[in-house]
Amino acid sequence: MSNTAPSERAPNSHETKKLSFSTKLAYGAGDLGPAITANILVFFLLLFFTSVAGLAPGTASNILLIGKVWDAVNDPIVGVLSDRTSHPWGRRYPWMVYGAIPFGIFFFLQWIVPSDNPTILFWYYVIISILFNTAYTAVNLPYTALTPELTQDYNERTSLNSFRFSFSIGGSILSLILAQIIFALVKDNTQKYIILGAVCTVISVLPLYWCFLGTRKHVFAQLAENPVVEDDSTSLPLKEQLRIAFNNRPFLYVIGIYLCSWLGVQLTASILPYFVIDWMKLPPAAFTQTAIAVQGTALAMLFVWSKVSERYGKKAVYFMGMSLWIIAQAGLFFLQPGQVGLMYFLAVMAGVGVSTAYLVPWSMIPDVIELDELQTGQRREGVFYSFMVLLQKIGLAIGLWFVGQALEVAGFLPTLQGQEPPIQPDSAMFAIRVAIGPLPTIALIIGMILTYFYPITREVHDEILLKLKEKKAENEMGYRPPK
Repeated sequence: MSNTAPSERAPNSHETKKLSFSTKLAYGAGDLGPAITANILVFFLLLFFTSVAGLAPGTASNILLIGKVWDAVNDPIVGVLSDRTSHPWGRRYPWMVYGAIPFGIFFFLQWIVPSDNPTILFWYYVIISILFNTAYTAVNLPYTALTPELTQDYNERTSLNSFRFSFSIGGSILSLILAQIIFALVKDNTQKYIILGAVCTVISVLPLYWCFLGTRKHVFAQLAENPVVEDDSTSLPLKEQLRIAFNNRPFLYVIGIYLCSWLGVQLTASILPYFVIDWMKLPPAAFTQTAIAVQGTALAMLFVWSKVSERYGKKAVYFMGMSLWIIAQAGLFFLQPGQVGLMYFLAVMAGVGVSTAYLVPWSMIPDVIELDELQTGQRREGVFYSFMVLLQKIGLAIGLWFVGQALEVAGFLPTLQGQEPPIQPDSAMFAIRVAIGPLPTIALIIGMILTYFYPITREVHDEILLKLKEKKAENEMGYRPPK
C-alpha cells in the first residue's frame, strides 16, 4: 500500500499506465489512410491530369499549386477549431469520425473525368482539391494531436510514434503495390485510376474508425486522471510566432535542410512516371516497381541509420545518406533506354538516402526546441512544428508547380481522352531528364551545405541538456548553485 495519501498526489502526475499493444496498433492505423492518399497523389495525380484527363502540364501544375497552398493555409484554421471543440467524445474524435467519409469521397472524386472541356476540368479539379485537402486536414491534424491525450509518458510517446511511422511508410508501400496490381490487370487508362481510387478510398477510411474505436477508452480514462496541459504557443499573434521562429538560427537551418531534402523527394516522385514511361520506354508497371524499390529501401534503412546515428551523430548520417542519394540522382540524368537493371540499382541507392530525409530533419527539431527552452524558459513546440509543416507544404507546392510549368514550356504533349499517347518532342524528353537529375541534385547539395553549418552538434546538445537540468534544479530548490 502506498504511504502517500490521495490528497497529497499531484493531480497532473506524469505516472501513466502502459499502453496495450492493441491501443498502439489502433493509434498507428490512424495514419494509414492519410499516408496512402498522400502517396498516391504525389506519384500519380500529375500523370493522371496529363495522360488521362488530357490537361496541359501547366494547367495541371496550377491545380496542384492551389490545392497544396490551401492545404497549408487550412492547418492553423482546423487546429484552432479542433482545440475549441466541445463534444462528449472530446476535441479530436468528432473531426476524425465525421470527416472520414468526406475524406474518402473527395479523394475518389479526384479520379473522375467529368468532361473533355479543359476549363470545366480545371475548375472541377480545383474545387475537389480544395474540398479533399480540407477533409484531409480535418481527420489528420486532430489525429496527430491525440498523442499527448493517450499518454504523458516520454517513452510511451516514442513507442506510439514508432507505430504511427510504421503504418505511414507501410501505407505508402501498400499503395504502390495496389497500383502495380491494378495497372497490370486493367488495360483501360480511365478505368484503372477509377478502380485504384475506389480501392484506396475504402482502405483509407476504415482504419480511421479502427483508430477511434481502439483508442477512445484509454483517451477518456487518461484525460479523466491526467488532464493535458496544452502548449498554447500557437495561439500567440502571428507576428510574435514569426519572431520566435525566425530568431532561432538553428531552426532556420533545419527548415532549409528539410525543404531541400523533401524537394528532392517530391521532384523525383512527380517526374518519375514520365521518366520511366516516356524516356525509358517501359510500361507503367515498371514505374510502380521503381517507386517500391525506393520506398522499401528507405523503410529498411530507417532502422540502420537510427543505429548509426547513435554512434556517429545526425550530421554524419545525413552526409552519408545524401552522398549516396546525390550520386544516384545525378546518375539518372545519364541513364539510357534499355539500362533497366541500372535504373533499379540507382533506385535502391536513392532509397538509402531518402530514409535520411525522413529521419534526420525531424530528429533535429527537438534539439531546436530545447535550445529555445534554455534561452526563454518556455516550451513552444507548437510554433516550431506548425511553421515546419506550413513551410514544407508551401515549398513543395512551388516545387510541383515548377515541374508542370517546365514540362509545358518544353512542349510536353498531353494525352487526349480516348487517344494513344503522343510521341514527345526531344525538348520535353530533355526537360524530364533535367527534372529527375540536376534539379533534385542541386537541392540535395544545398541541403548538405546547410547541414555542415548546422550548429547543434552532439556535444552542443549535451551541453544544452546539462544546462537545462541545472536550470530546473535551481527552480525546484529555489537557489543558484555556486559557479
